Amino acid sequence: MRSTPTPRMSRQIATFVVVGLINTATYYALYLLFLRWWPYLVAHVVAYLLSMTGSFFLNARFTYRVRPTLRKFLLFPLTNAANFLITTAGVYVAVDVLHAGSRFAPLMASAVAIPVTFVVSRWIMLPGAEAA
Repeated sequence: MRSTPTPRMSRQIATFVVVGLINTATYYALYLLFLRWWPYLVAHVVAYLLSMTGSFFLNARFTYRVRPTLRKFLLFPLTNAANFLITTAGVYVAVDVLHAGSRFAPLMASAVAIPVTFVVSRWIMLPGAEAA
């Protein structure tokens, strides 16, 4: 196994970070909007689902340069299960355990989940030998 990333993987990581920043900004804007009307966990779940859809298409087009297929689209949320669990648990811990407030809790939780999301999304978008 290679210890340093290939140029292709380095580009994917950089693009993944940019897409992630766009996705995080979209998620957070939606979260704050929904927080006006809904409890924080409902706002988190709905904003997460909407931003995940955008993330799939941006990552397919720009990060992995693959055609977005229905199969990949249906698998993509499954690959984000770990991310969802990490961010949801993180939001809960930050708000209800640490009393950090609901406005910034999602940003803290997302930072922890980023590496897991890259590995799993790359595995789905580039199945088989391409992802190795």
